[in-house]
Amino acid sequence: MATKAVIARNLKRIKLVEKYKQRREALKEAGDYFGLQKLPKNSSPVRLRNRCGVTGRGRGVYRKFMLCRNVLRQMALEGKIPGLRKASW
Repeated sequence: MATKAVIARNLKRIKLVEKYKQRREALKEAGDYFGLQKLPKNSSPVRLRNRCGVTGRGRGVYRKFMLCRNVLRQMALEGKIPGLRKASW
């Protein structure tokens, strides 16, 4: 299970990116790169990471389901994801 700290950290970064989005765009248009450097590091959209909604894992996450590959396979085999089943031919 994903710890509350991992989920909270990700949500905190998302809020921070949204907060500084307009200011970042204005500084880029003005060419004020020193002003951009003064913004908090975590306000950069590049630092966001997709995370699994169940485990908090940061790698192998499918965007459509917001689940990592391990959990996606397990839930698909259990029939918990409608319309998704394991391919076999």
